[in-house]
Amino acid sequence: MSAEVSTDRPGWAERVAGAVLAAPRRGPAVRVVAVEGRSGSGKSTVAEKLRLALAGRGEPVALLTMEDLYPGWGGLAESSVLLAEWVLIPLARGRAASWRRYDWERGGFGAEREGLPAGLVEGGGTVIVEGCGSGAAPVRDLVDLLVWVEVPEETRSERLDHREDAALYAPYRAWWARQEDALYAVDPPRERADLRLDNG
Repeated sequence: MSAEVSTDRPGWAERVAGAVLAAPRRGPAVRVVAVEGRSGSGKSTVAEKLRLALAGRGEPVALLTMEDLYPGWGGLAESSVLLAEWVLIPLARGRAASWRRYDWERGGFGAEREGLPAGLVEGGGTVIVEGCGSGAAPVRDLVDLLVWVEVPEETRSERLDHREDAALYAPYRAWWARQEDALYAVDPPRERADLRLDNG
């Protein structure tokens, strides 16, 4: 059964950081935390505050966003597979992760490889992966701690209406929502999350 945490309570990020540090690692060195949830739930903000809380405790930590791995607006399901192949499977085997960042303006993956900070894999630490698909079925056995971020539907809709790139996002919004529905129907991350964050 997952623990419930509300982000309107003082110290919530430190509480989540404590849960992260207490979670056993599945891989030989690096702990993997997925910050998962629907678009507009506030995953990016949660993940960054968690990163700061972990760093404040002296934990080596890196943050990876799924936006770098989505192969375009129709690529939500594929992104979880790429996350597994490019990042999580290598980490589970004690190797460095390496991926190509998607260029949204060009419409394709860049040629240059990205990677985690030097020494993170060898020295241990935590990798936070933030975004829709970061805790989906293809990666469920590669994640040490799954955090589900949720807000009331009305709040989520308002946030999507007012996001910085709302005009760019608008033509794809319904399509993306259908992809979320399909991805989460297979193996709902919310139901197996270690922590559920009320971010309303």
